[in-house]
Amino acid sequence: MGKVNQFTTDDHRVVTEAVSEAEKATDGEIVTIVTEQSDHYGDVAWAISGLVALTALLVVSLFPEWYLGIVNLFADEWSGITALPYWTLFIFAALKFFGVRLVLIWKPLLFLLVPPPIKNARVRKRAVSLFTVSTDHRTVGRTGILLYLSMREHRAEIVADNAIVEKVEPAVWGDAMVALIDLVRQGKPGDGMAEAVKQMGVVLSEHFPKTDNNPNELPDRLIEL
Repeated sequence: MGKVNQFTTDDHRVVTEAVSEAEKATDGEIVTIVTEQSDHYGDVAWAISGLVALTALLVVSLFPEWYLGIVNLFADEWSGITALPYWTLFIFAALKFFGVRLVLIWKPLLFLLVPPPIKNARVRKRAVSLFTVSTDHRTVGRTGILLYLSMREHRAEIVADNAIVEKVEPAVWGDAMVALIDLVRQGKPGDGMAEAVKQMGVVLSEHFPKTDNNPNELPDRLIEL
């Protein structure tokens, strides 16, 4: 299956230019990262498979006569079985378990079934992890901020350094996030990130206006993982 990232060379250029332009008015350092997905959700796939297998066993225990009827139908009513053997239940559950797990190799279905709170948590965790590596403690004034977009989960995060967190409430970034998500939904992820960067720059310029002794410490280019 191909990557779901839809960023072209022009998208990279637009985002990079937006970062460079925004940073002309602020000591804030904006880092932009886009990735195909934040997690593989293999543990979730196994959990769903187990739940389906257990549910199947529950259904068998509640309606054993129906399953015995199927056995007798194929045996022309000469099976002689009056109760389902344990080994048949084990095989039945195993087939359900591994069958579902095989089906969930198809990523679109798996991502459809992953509960939204788990997606939110995994995207946030990855964003914080990337922020720690790429941005945290890497600016003199602790004014680094990360804009992170995870395409397959359809989610974005903004993670800021200490100096920014102390002055800017998380809700302030709401307009930037809305602009980003709206344009991504329209199939314009590059424009979405550029618009979010522009609005982030406005906020940063209010709290951290540009000074003469603040170099460009972090890359302006869009990082695609």
